[in-house]
Amino acid sequence: MDKSYLLQAVVLLATAAVAAPLAHALRIGSVLGYLLAGVLIGPHLLGFFTDVENILHISELGIVFLLFLIGLELRPIRLWTMRRSILGAGGGQVLVTGLLLGLVATFYTTVGVAIVVGLALAMSSTAFALQVLEERKELNMRHGRLGFSILLFQDLAAIPLIAVVPMLAARGATDAGQALLSTATALGTVVAVIAFGYFVLNRVFKLVALSGIREAMTATALLTVIGVALVMQLAGLSAALGAFIAGAILADSQYRHQIEADIQPFEGLLLGLFFTAIGMSLDLSLIVREWQLVLMLVSGLVLIKAGVLFAVGRLSGLTTPQSRRLAIILSQGGEFAFVILGLVTGARLLAQETVDLMAVVVTLSMASTPVLLLMDDWLRSTETSRVAPLFDAPPADEGHVVIAGLGRFGQIVARILRARGIRFTALDISPEQIELVRRFGAEGYYGDASRLDILEAAQTQKARAFVLAIDDMEASLKTAEIVRQHFPHVPIYARARNRQHVHKLMDLGIQEMRRETFLASIELTRDLLLGLGISSAEARRITETFAELDRKRLYDDYEHASDADKLRLNAKRFAEELEQIFREDSAEAAALAKPPKGGPKKQDGRPPLEPAGTGKD
Repeated sequence: MDKSYLLQAVVLLATAAVAAPLAHALRIGSVLGYLLAGVLIGPHLLGFFTDVENILHISELGIVFLLFLIGLELRPIRLWTMRRSILGAGGGQVLVTGLLLGLVATFYTTVGVAIVVGLALAMSSTAFALQVLEERKELNMRHGRLGFSILLFQDLAAIPLIAVVPMLAARGATDAGQALLSTATALGTVVAVIAFGYFVLNRVFKLVALSGIREAMTATALLTVIGVALVMQLAGLSAALGAFIAGAILADSQYRHQIEADIQPFEGLLLGLFFTAIGMSLDLSLIVREWQLVLMLVSGLVLIKAGVLFAVGRLSGLTTPQSRRLAIILSQGGEFAFVILGLVTGARLLAQETVDLMAVVVTLSMASTPVLLLMDDWLRSTETSRVAPLFDAPPADEGHVVIAGLGRFGQIVARILRARGIRFTALDISPEQIELVRRFGAEGYYGDASRLDILEAAQTQKARAFVLAIDDMEASLKTAEIVRQHFPHVPIYARARNRQHVHKLMDLGIQEMRRETFLASIELTRDLLLGLGISSAEARRITETFAELDRKRLYDDYEHASDADKLRLNAKRFAEELEQIFREDSAEAAALAKPPKGGPKKQDGRPPLEPAGTGKD
C-alpha cells in the first residue's frame, strides 16, 4: 500500500479524534471544529490533501447515513403528534425564507434554479443545531422543541428538493421524450424500492437475526443503505433520497433499534469526514479576493434566516429571548445546501464559480453561530427582565392532586381520578408524551417535576396529595426530596422501581409506596396456582402469606441496608420460614380433609383472610 494513503488515513483519523473533543471543550460545536480542522489540513494551509473531490465523494456517505437514520426515526405516530409545529412553524419558515433567498438568487441564475437554491439555503444544519441544543441542555426547552420541529420539516423538505434537481436538468433538454422517460424510470424505481422494502427487507433482517452473527447484521444494514442508494443513483435520483426511503420503510421494524445502533457509528464518523472535507474545499483565496461580497452575503443569509425564525418563534408563542435564541441556533446554512449545490453543479445548472461562492457563504454562516450564541449569552445576562419559565403553565388550582410522570403508571392514576371527578395537574418532561395523552382526552403539562419553580407553578403547596410516578429512579428521588423539603404538608404516594428504590424513598420519610411489578406478579402467580389445580382459597392463602412475609422482610432489610451479610441471612431465613409455613399449612389441610370416624367431615375453621394489598409493598 502506498505510504501516502496511510499518512492521509492517519491524518483523517487524528482529525476525527481531536477536532470534536477540542471543539466541545472550546464550546464552539463539533461541526465547526471539523470545518476548521479541514481548513488546517487542506490544500490551502498544511497541504496534507490536494485531491479534495475524492474525499468529498466518499464522505457524502455520511449524509446518506444521516438521511437513513432520519427516516428510521420518523415513525408515523411521532409525526402525527408533532404535526402542528412541524407543518406550521417548519413549513412557514422554509417557504418564507426560501422565497426571500430565492429572490436574491435570481441575480445569479434562472427563476426555477433560484427557487431551488433559495430553498436549499433555507435549510439549517441538523447536525450542528441539534448538537448545540444538546450541549447547552436546551433541547427540551420551548425554543428547543420548536427548533427540533423546524429541523424535522427541513429534513423532510430536503427529500423532494433533492429529487427536483435532476428534473430541472432534464427540463432544459431538447428531447422531451427522453425527459419523460427519465421521470418515469425514477418514479418506477422509487415504487420498486418501497415494494422491496415492505415485502422483502424485513424478512431478510429476520433471517440474518436468526443466524445470531452480529457482524452479519451490521453488514446487512450497511448493504441496505448503500445498495438502495446505488439503485437510486443508477435511476438518476439522489442516493440520499434512497437512503431516506429505506429508513422510513424500516421505521416500524422490530429490528429498528439494532439497525440504528449498527449504522450510527459509521454515520457519525463519515459525517465528521464530510464537514472536514467541506473545510478542505473552502477557497481561502476567494475569501481574501472577494471579502466584501462574501461578508455581505454571509450577513444577508444569517439576517434573513434569523429574521424569519424570530417571527416564527413569536407567532408560536415564544418570548422575545426564546425567539432570539431559536433564530440564532438555526440561522446558519446546512449540510443539505452542500448536497443540493453539488447536484446543481453536476447538472450544470450553475457556474462553478457561483457554487464555490455559495459554499463559502454556507461554511462561514456555520462559523458565525457560536459567536452569535456567545453574544446572546452576554445579552441575556444583562437583561433586567427574567426569561419566562420554560414550561407549560398549569391553571391555578387548589385542593387538587399533582401527578409527576405520565407514563403507564401515572396515566392509570390520572384516568381513575378523572373518572371520579377529582381535579389533578399532571406533569411530564416528555413533550411527545404530553401530546400523546392529550390526543386521548387526558390533560397534561410539559415540565420537569424535579424543579422547584415548576412544582410551584403546579400549585403543589395547595395540593391534597402528590403522586410520584416518574420512571427514572434518580429523577424520582430528586423530586421526592424537593417535595418533602418545600411542601412537607403534602402527602406523597410513590411508585418504586424495586426494593432499592423503596429503601431510598424510605430514607426521605415516604411511607405510601408501591413497587410497580409486585402486585402484578402476585396476581399472576395466583392465576398460575389455579391453573395447576390448586383451590382458589389455597392459592389466595399462599400468595397472601408470601406477600405479607415479603413486606415484613422489606422493612427488615431497610434496617440493615448497609450490612450485606445480614441481608443474605435475612433472605435465607425468609425462604426457610416460608417453606415451614407452607409445610404446616399442607399438613393441617390434609388433617382437616380426613373425615373423622362415625361423623361428617369438619369444616375449615380458619378466620377470614385479610384482603390482598392491605399492607405496604
